[in-house]
Amino acid sequence: MQDEANGCVLFADVSGSTKLYEMVGDKAAHAAIDLCVKLFSALTEQHGGRVIKTIGDEVMAIFPEARQAARAAVDIQLGVSEMAPVDKVRLGVRVGMHHGAVVEREGDVFGDTVNLAARLTEMAAKGQIITSLETVQKLDPIQRLDCRSLYEISVKGKEKGVAICEVLWSDTDDATTLIASHASVEGGDKLRIVYKTRVVELTEERPSLVLGRDATTDLVVPDRMASRTHCVIERRQDKFVLMDRSANGTYLSIDGDREIVLRREEALLRNHGFIALGQSKTTASELVEFFCE
Repeated sequence: MQDEANGCVLFADVSGSTKLYEMVGDKAAHAAIDLCVKLFSALTEQHGGRVIKTIGDEVMAIFPEARQAARAAVDIQLGVSEMAPVDKVRLGVRVGMHHGAVVEREGDVFGDTVNLAARLTEMAAKGQIITSLETVQKLDPIQRLDCRSLYEISVKGKEKGVAICEVLWSDTDDATTLIASHASVEGGDKLRIVYKTRVVELTEERPSLVLGRDATTDLVVPDRMASRTHCVIERRQDKFVLMDRSANGTYLSIDGDREIVLRREEALLRNHGFIALGQSKTTASELVEFFCE
């Protein structure tokens, strides 16, 4: 029997679990991930939600209201951030959630709401809570103060794009705005990132890259001024955006322009330049170079 209802679907996914298994071994990694999953489940129930299922290192849950899901998401991030490192490796969690119509059948839920919540989770970086503007509008006024608008994404089957937002949860988070150069954005189909001997290309197939000093990030930059998860570079349609998530800021130098510092802000990458984590290019020993091609 199928029942249609409204609810807020939330996914919480342990970030970097594959690397954790490689670094600390199966036994220690499994124990740490199991602890995270139990934490996700307990906080879901504490905030009035219901765990639908667990899949490896991910929990899928549903809440009657968006505000309950948002409170659970924040507590999940806080709970994981307070966990002790596993052999010097700090765990993180990605959360995505969306409120809308769902179809319930035999204890499971299906439909576009579930699919969009899952997609938002995939888009989230370690330590992020990503949701839709539609969901944010259903939060309490005080909760909406901790949300920032990001951008629109295209969704299969929908004529209009879906506006997405981030729910901020740490003491260093604040509302941000997109910093876009007034100059024309000269780019191409890919962004080439060069750090020492490593080269990474962002394309449609690989649309994002997380930088930081934590061993579970995509590109580890061991600068003493860098945060564990310092910044994210993401492809949006035909452009590439740098998003700061750090305590000390991300310093961006584009050829021909003065250096700018991003503090919980975003900037469009264009042409060629350098990214320094936590300090100016003039003093940093670790520099990440980029080429828009």
